[in-house]
Formats: sequence, structure tokens, C-alpha cells
Amino acid sequence: MESVPLRCPACRRDHAYVTPVYPCPCGEPTAPPLLRGAPVTPITHRTWNDDWVTVRCRGCGRHDQWPQPELCCPCGAVLRVPVRPVASAGAVRPAHIPLPRTAAAPRPAFRPLTIRTARDAVSAAAHYLTWLGFREVTHPANRPASRVDLRAAGLIAQVDSSTRPTALRDVECLWLNALNGSVRGVLFSLAGYAPEARERADALFVPLFVMDLTGSPQPVNGAADELFSTGA
Repeated sequence: MESVPLRCPACRRDHAYVTPVYPCPCGEPTAPPLLRGAPVTPITHRTWNDDWVTVRCRGCGRHDQWPQPELCCPCGAVLRVPVRPVASAGAVRPAHIPLPRTAAAPRPAFRPLTIRTARDAVSAAAHYLTWLGFREVTHPANRPASRVDLRAAGLIAQVDSSTRPTALRDVECLWLNALNGSVRGVLFSLAGYAPEARERADALFVPLFVMDLTGSPQPVNGAADELFSTGA
């Protein structure tokens, strides 16, 4: 892990900052490249865009969005640690192509559960995840503060049964919850997704599914296509 010396501009205290490391989907440990010698800046106002940085995986070359490195000084200042900009990837990457299913036995035809209530939507999503091959899919009686509606071995899922398109923040919060638990995060929505939410999900490789009232989830991005193709 990379360590760089930093000085708080508020109290002049010196720190040794260790770069956080995140797992790329390819399995390679990935860390934001710190900009040595550049001064840190106090954070006085937060925006979602400023809280993320682009990081390139050295193993596979993939560009992903990771949390902006920060340091909390004992004096109370929260400092943004400068990151070296990632060079443009050049040509736009082609659309994701789902992998062929490689399971030993094909899945039986999916039998949906009709959705009449918000609880039905959660049950329909749980039924679908079980059909995909996830084991021990459970959902709490009361929705927790994390807004995680379903849990299974190696997976958490959120089910948005509102009448508004699922927002960008929902995608990012689910991804962070999944990252903290070292599991995969999946989103289901009855009203679809805002354009910026779909863009962020594509960048973070979060599977997005949309459901109609018949209870039949449909993949809406490449990560969901792959999950549908390969199963759990």
C-alpha cells in the first residue's frame, strides 16, 4: 500500500496517509494513484461528483469509479487527498456482451409472482434470485436503514417499488453497502432508472433489473445480462 506524507492546512499537523485499496472485478487490488507533493484541501461542501475518482486497474486496464481519498485530522478538518488524473482511455469501450451460460444443467422456466403490493415486489425479486441460483435468500420483516431488502450468500439486493425512477444515489448507496460487505449488489425497480443512475451502474458494474406487475424481472444493463446468463 502506498503511503504519503500530508500536512493539515488548518493545524499544520503532519500525517502519514495510507492509500485505500479496492478490489477490481477482475480480482486485482486497485488503489487511487495519489498525487505526491500536491497540497490537501479542506472539504467544506460535498457533491456526489467530487466524492468519486476514476481509477485504472493495472491488471485488466478497466476504468472504475472509487471513493475520493480523504483524511480526517484530529483538529476536526476533513481533507481531500489529491489524486493523479487518469489518462483518457481513448476509444470508447464496446457495449458489454453477456457471457454464455456455463451451468451444468439449464434452469427451468421462470414462473413469476404477481405484484400487487410493495411486499410482493420484494418477494418477486427474492423468487427471481432463487431461480438464478442464489442460496438462502432472505428478507427482513422491517426494512433496515441501509435499505437492503434481500440478502443471500454473497449478495445483497434493493427493491425499489416506488413510482419514480430509481435515482443515482440509490445505485451508489447499494454499491457501497455491497463493497463494505464484500458481496455483490443487485437492484430491482418497478419504475425504471434515471439516466444518471444507469450510467453509474454501468461504471460500477451493478446489475439493474426492471420488473412489471407480472413479477418478471428484465435485465436493463450489461451487468444484469451477465448475471442472467451465468446465474449465481
